[in-house]
Amino acid sequence: MDFLSEPPFEREVLQRRLQALAANGVFVGTSSWKYPGWVGQVYTSARYEFRGRFANTRFEKDCLSEYAEVFKTVCVDAGYYAFPTEKHLHGLASQVPDDFRFGFKVTDTITLKRFPQLPRFGPKAGTTNPDFLNPELFENAFLKPCLSMREKVGVLMFEFSKFHRADYEHGRNFLADLDQFLTALPTGWPYAIEMRNRSWLTPEYFACLNRHNVAHVFNSWTQMPPVEEQLALPGSRTTPSLVAARFLLKPGRKYADAVEAFQPYAKVKEPIQQAREAGTMLILEGATTKKKKTFIYVNNRMEGNAIGTIQAMLS
Repeated sequence: MDFLSEPPFEREVLQRRLQALAANGVFVGTSSWKYPGWVGQVYTSARYEFRGRFANTRFEKDCLSEYAEVFKTVCVDAGYYAFPTEKHLHGLASQVPDDFRFGFKVTDTITLKRFPQLPRFGPKAGTTNPDFLNPELFENAFLKPCLSMREKVGVLMFEFSKFHRADYEHGRNFLADLDQFLTALPTGWPYAIEMRNRSWLTPEYFACLNRHNVAHVFNSWTQMPPVEEQLALPGSRTTPSLVAARFLLKPGRKYADAVEAFQPYAKVKEPIQQAREAGTMLILEGATTKKKKTFIYVNNRMEGNAIGTIQAMLS
């Protein structure tokens, strides 16, 4: 297709394609879902009006149900910032059908070696995290709340921000800690690891994930190689049962720059052919491989509008 021109958007066509793929084990969705810019694409404005005006509070409270009429999965980014409660997860699960699957980012309390210098960390900013790779805390604070909706958990992704020399002198030191952590985790859950150190995508890293039946998350990010290049790395498909990918940012672009350029995320502003082709490759591969679940998540910051990006991957 011509990547410089977008096909006309048809909600019903997108709905049918996504549902057919999900029936074959390929779940394609977005990173989060509360975007008013998607009104007219996924969302119907009239469903959220109050006294003749669009009510944002009503939209944020109820829009997951309409989202799930089209999509069969979504990545819950909020799980990264705080441990989920059973009440919150029950509220999410109650808004979607039985065949819907959630992707969760695991809370950063588990994946940060040092708390970043950000206001949300308060006095902890810049200090060492005592709960980094704490399997007991992960099981009690993250997995246990998920038990009540376990059948709707599609993938649990541990996102590791880029490590620096002060964190680990060598990638092999991190790999030893990761191996110990994965060994201690309860089995039977769909785990995946997302790295931000491109030089650590080594045969040893992929072999570690393979030993534990854990997926590598193919991720498009500022300082990571394109997904297409990650797919070509020997051993990168680390488990035969699960594939995960997140299309977040164009390599080389900073997150804040994407936010400024693309808000309010109502339309594609910069088509990225390489990313679209990688997404299509993963979709086709997943749809033709039995006994495997594939989860693909697209962020608005990739091209400006995740819905349009997904439509292009499917086209």
